[in-house]
Amino acid sequence: MRRRDRILKKKFKIETLFFVLITFTFILGLTLANAINGDELVHKFKNPSFSGQGTSAHYLTIENQEKSRRDKLQDDIEAALKAEQRALENTTLAKFIRNLESRIYSQLSKQLVDNMFGNEEAAQSGSFNLEGNTITYKKTNQCGEDGVCEDVIIMTITDSEGSETVITIPIGTGGF
Repeated sequence: MRRRDRILKKKFKIETLFFVLITFTFILGLTLANAINGDELVHKFKNPSFSGQGTSAHYLTIENQEKSRRDKLQDDIEAALKAEQRALENTTLAKFIRNLESRIYSQLSKQLVDNMFGNEEAAQSGSFNLEGNTITYKKTNQCGEDGVCEDVIIMTITDSEGSETVITIPIGTGGF
């Protein structure tokens, strides 16, 4: 009987070990099943051009970036052109020409004033052309609504397009 007892003991040990192993596996499976709550895998595109969500905002952002680049490029071109123009205007030759023109215009205006307001040899009228503009002046006597008459110079400036500007300059009123 001993042999039979030994076999039964071995069988019992194997059954017990098998039961413990199955129980342990079951408990481990329940524990892991609770810990692992999986969700279904869903692929979503991040780019709105593909997903369609937020597409208008995405396109607006792209358009704004492109417009900013175009505007910056245009501003850079304009700044370069203005810098080149300033450089051309600040050459020694350009400064000399501006200074010469200024002195010539100063002499012309001095001669004009001397002719109009000179006491002894003052001209009664005159005319000259300056860069396509015709400038005429005439000394005359003008009477106002109150009946008071005074000497005036009427200067008429006619530009190349034909529009006129009339300036009335009183003479002999007030002193310096």
